[in-house]
Amino acid sequence: MSLTIFITICYIIASVLFIIGLKRMNSPVSARKANQLSAVGMLIAIVATLLTSGMMEWQWIAFGLAVGTGLGILAAVKVTMTAMPQMVGLLNGSGGLASFIVGWSAYHYRPGASLLTTISTYLAILIGGVTFTGSFIAWAKLEEKFVTGKPIIFAGQKIVNSLLLGSLVVGGIIFCAHPADNYPLFVVIMVLSLILGVMVVIPIGGADMPVVISLLNSYSGMAGAATGFVIINSMLIVAGSLVGASGIILTRIMCKAMNRSLANVLFSGFGSVVKKQTSEAKGEAKAISVKDAYYVLEAARSVVFVPGYGMAVAQAQHAVRELGKILENNGAEVRYAIHPVAGRMPGHMNVLLAEADVPYDQLFEMDAINPIIDTIDVAVVIGANDVVNPAARSDKSSPIYGMPIINVDKAKTVFVLKRSMRSGFAGIENELFYYDNTRMLFGDAKESIQALVAEFKSV
Repeated sequence: MSLTIFITICYIIASVLFIIGLKRMNSPVSARKANQLSAVGMLIAIVATLLTSGMMEWQWIAFGLAVGTGLGILAAVKVTMTAMPQMVGLLNGSGGLASFIVGWSAYHYRPGASLLTTISTYLAILIGGVTFTGSFIAWAKLEEKFVTGKPIIFAGQKIVNSLLLGSLVVGGIIFCAHPADNYPLFVVIMVLSLILGVMVVIPIGGADMPVVISLLNSYSGMAGAATGFVIINSMLIVAGSLVGASGIILTRIMCKAMNRSLANVLFSGFGSVVKKQTSEAKGEAKAISVKDAYYVLEAARSVVFVPGYGMAVAQAQHAVRELGKILENNGAEVRYAIHPVAGRMPGHMNVLLAEADVPYDQLFEMDAINPIIDTIDVAVVIGANDVVNPAARSDKSSPIYGMPIINVDKAKTVFVLKRSMRSGFAGIENELFYYDNTRMLFGDAKESIQALVAEFKSV
């Protein structure tokens, strides 16, 4: 067997492992093994690439593999679950930067390449640059460092972005037509792509960040696929295409869950809209003590927990699981309702609850829990805001109007665990807090849940 055939077989095996791994990611039960299969596939692909004829200085690639593995292990151990969205953003940006650098290197050493390679180089630079800086801004917004997490809007912003995009399109056409003697134009394209990445993310508010992270993930895959055409590597084309396609599909699913188009997410500046005040009295938010909340839960026959980013911040998932077990032993049926965009990245709440060993059959998607929500005795909302806000159904002046929500207000009793009456990351006031069947349990979510657990154990 020739070396070329062996490498091709390795690439096919790696591609199959990627596809199986991606397929098995659709269930929490198989997600862990899916990651392991994909990791094995990537290792096979890297080893096969190192065996490619003419590969020079392979020691540096092996060194990079070792360093990357070490950094990955360190991140897996050190990065907390609350920082996982930021970590995913940085990983997306790293993929974009890698494609950007490879595209730059390829043109620097082969300025007179074929038209296909030139177009691929341009796309790798454009998409990779946008992904890199866009992901960095997404990280900064989530971390609230360097920039605010709220939308940054200025007059003429859409015009500026349109001019940037138009310049990149025109510049790309000129560059692809005459690549050999257009290095200055190539540098301008590189700079503009980096600026465009910043400009398209700064007007996006925190409530839309899960969609943005998913979209940037797709971009990183598309940049990788374009880079595969640049260096003529079929494995990179396949892997990039899988990431790009799955990211777009996930982005579409999340937009549908928010009842918004992708264009609306990218260009509306969600969260910058000031909600119109009405003359109608909202009533008063009614607080409840831990002791009184215990009495209600002790008598409940059905309880649903609705987690949000506040649960992640408080790291309350283990305490929630412990309370869930106690309620089950007390005769209550316990469920956990997950909104598609709860948290700050796709699947954020699922990962947190899986970490706390919540049984998978107790996890309910929004469409599964809503038809039975009016039969629930107590709905416990832990740090969620927009995904349970009834204004999405009734207030046409609200920025979230039309967004499907978990209808917790239809449960017999609603407990909302929050530190204060402040609005969530999107800056939208929640009408749920003022409903007659809602009680506010103020304080740190983890401490409040632990206090409820203590009440049950003291009996």
